[in-house]
This record gives sequence, C-alpha cells and structure tokens, in this order.
Amino acid sequence: MHKKKNKVDNMSTQRLAVTPAAVEVIEKLKEENGELVFNQSGGCCDGTAPMCYAKSDFYVPSRNVKLGEIAGCEFFMDRDQFEYFKHSHITIDVKEEKAAFGNSFSLEIDLGYQFLTKSRIFTDEEYSKLEEI
Repeated sequence: MHKKKNKVDNMSTQRLAVTPAAVEVIEKLKEENGELVFNQSGGCCDGTAPMCYAKSDFYVPSRNVKLGEIAGCEFFMDRDQFEYFKHSHITIDVKEEKAAFGNSFSLEIDLGYQFLTKSRIFTDEEYSKLEEI
C-alpha cells in the first residue's frame, strides 16, 4: 500500500516534466503566439495528444485538472483522462511531424512538430511524496 505524503518533507514529486526539445518548440511558439496553455483531453475529436493553444484562444473546461506547468505554460488534463494517469509521471516531448501539417488545432503542427505524452508509473518513494490534485 502506498504511504501518504509526509508533511515534514518539502520535496514533493512533480507529476509533469518536459524534454529540452519540447521546450525549444514551446519557446518558438511563445514568440509567435504569446502566452500558451496545454490541454490533454480524453480522445475522440480532440485526440489524445497534448494540445497547445494561445492562452487567449482556449477556454479551460471546468472538468479539467491542472497537472502543473511546462516551460511556464499551464498544463491541464480532462478529469476522466486523469483517472488513467493519476499514478503516472508524464513527460511532454515533441517529434517532427511534417505529414500532420494543418491536421490539428495544436499550434506546433504549423511548425512541423507534434507534442506527445510519455508516461511511467511512479515509484513507491515518488508516490509517497505526491501532492493530491
């Protein structure tokens, strides 16, 4: 059984990370679009990849949870999707994706990239230091 977070321990486990390659693309997008926000939905029309929007162009649904920030941008996930990921550490990465040009509302597509989610299960030690959302 997993232990609850020790109140004395100031080092909490982060749910979210970002690769240097993804940061580079995010910084380019910030230069072109200003403040950004990320959202990962539960699928269907939105798909399951993390989507990047200009903050002024995206309304965060009330059912979404904030997992943290990457490169200074808030990152949200659909509550139902979070149920699948709540025991996982998530890393946002990016890949070149020239074929997807114009095939998504996510901003990086026009630069020839696509953000993606990589996940792994938290270790027992990490889980014991995880802050609740």
